[in-house]
Amino acid sequence: MSISVQGITKVFANKRNKKSVNTVLKDISFDVNEGEFVSLLGPSGCGKTTTLNIIAGFLKQDGGRIVVNGKEVSKPGPDRAFVFQNYALFPWMKVGENIMYPMKMKGIPKKEREQRLQKLLEMAQLQDYANYYIHEISGGMKQRVSLLRALACDPDILLMDEPLGAVDFQMRQLLQVQLENIIQGSNKTALMVTHDVDEAIYLSDRVIVMSRDQGRILADIAIELPRPRDRKDERYHQYMNQLSDVLRAALNGGVKTKGDEELLEFVQKTESREDTRVTFPQKSALQE
Repeated sequence: MSISVQGITKVFANKRNKKSVNTVLKDISFDVNEGEFVSLLGPSGCGKTTTLNIIAGFLKQDGGRIVVNGKEVSKPGPDRAFVFQNYALFPWMKVGENIMYPMKMKGIPKKEREQRLQKLLEMAQLQDYANYYIHEISGGMKQRVSLLRALACDPDILLMDEPLGAVDFQMRQLLQVQLENIIQGSNKTALMVTHDVDEAIYLSDRVIVMSRDQGRILADIAIELPRPRDRKDERYHQYMNQLSDVLRAALNGGVKTKGDEELLEFVQKTESREDTRVTFPQKSALQE
């Protein structure tokens, strides 16, 4: 199932000055093709999470349209599942109960719910943890449970807001591999917000870089690498170099959050390797 973002604009009231407004997004457009994995990358305040929430139906845009598989949408629907950064799991429920909850709410028969649960648990290598409470499992397991719950009702589209942002570096790389396997195996259309450049390259078919200039898209880069991705591949590092150039422009306006600090650190590390840098042919021109 495809997503078409068509000229969306979003304006928020200024909390400090009620007479003024803050235009976070202005006339933003892009498409996500069926079965494609696309990442939205950019500094804090660029509107990437706002864009994701509008597509999910959690926020109403002030202009433009969101079209999913040819139909305009304006509210949440079962065709779009959302994975939150902070897991959003029910602590009083066990792992299996958390995953089956949306299926129960949808009225799926108990036998079918249990069959789906077993398949999902096996997919994420969690079959031995169905009867554990949430506080009894690790952060990485919680994130996998959150992802499985989103997949439980077999949505066409998976929307993810920094789904691996709450785990440490080593666990993050392990979960990236598992996330790729799960999504590739389910053949879902996926749109992910992230501030992690390596994560975007490793998981995505395309990376869209947004700026603080009302969400203006600076680049839409196709990642043309075979899967599974090899971080030692020279072409992988060429994409890192290309994104470094774009992110330098995206960070114009200062470093405001931890995510911005990580982006800046990435740019600086990439620039420190200038003597070994390889020029990469542009797949798409930067948008003016």
